[in-house]
Amino acid sequence: MARRHASCWAGSVIKIRTAVQADAENVLTFWKEAAEGTSITDDTDGVTRLIERDPEALILAESEGLLVGSVIAGYDGWRCSLYRLAVRPSHRRQGIATALLTAAEERFRAVGGRRGDAMVLEANERAQHAWAAAGYEREDHWRRWVKPFRA
Repeated sequence: MARRHASCWAGSVIKIRTAVQADAENVLTFWKEAAEGTSITDDTDGVTRLIERDPEALILAESEGLLVGSVIAGYDGWRCSLYRLAVRPSHRRQGIATALLTAAEERFRAVGGRRGDAMVLEANERAQHAWAAAGYEREDHWRRWVKPFRA
């Protein structure tokens, strides 16, 4: 069952809820406008598999039925990982990212998580400032290593 709650941010009601399968296409369209970079998993199959495997992971923010924010709060039983924190450009600087991170951190605490790790693009200075403002610290001694798996 999708977790839902509403908050008042900058004078408008922002509803925070977890995604359902039917949200996949809308989320992908939203990410094209609001998120930086793309991923090999940015397709309907990738998003629906995320929701199926971990129904609480993809957290959405809505204002008057419009998708205005997202964050993926993944928990694998050991690590708390944050991805795709994005806010629609027309709705930035209204506390939506803060509301999404609050929901993600509540989820992590509820499952016993002890630290959140965020993936942030080097070139995305706006995001770096947002993460720092939320209390996250950059760790320069780590580097991400990736290998795409092709079908």
